[in-house]
Amino acid sequence: MRLPYLAVSSVFAFIRLLPMSAADKDIEILTPRHQLAVLQRQIDRPRVTLWDLGTTGGD
Repeated sequence: MRLPYLAVSSVFAFIRLLPMSAADKDIEILTPRHQLAVLQRQIDRPRVTLWDLGTTGGD
């Protein structure tokens, strides 16, 4: 079931991109990149405790 779903969704995505101009396609690509960059800035690095170092061997 997954393969037919992926195939159909890919066809619809391709059909949707056909009438777009080059500027529209650039915006379509840049928007998720910007959203990802914002989300990555919001995520703090996990704090490593002594317990973590002891259980993972210091890696």
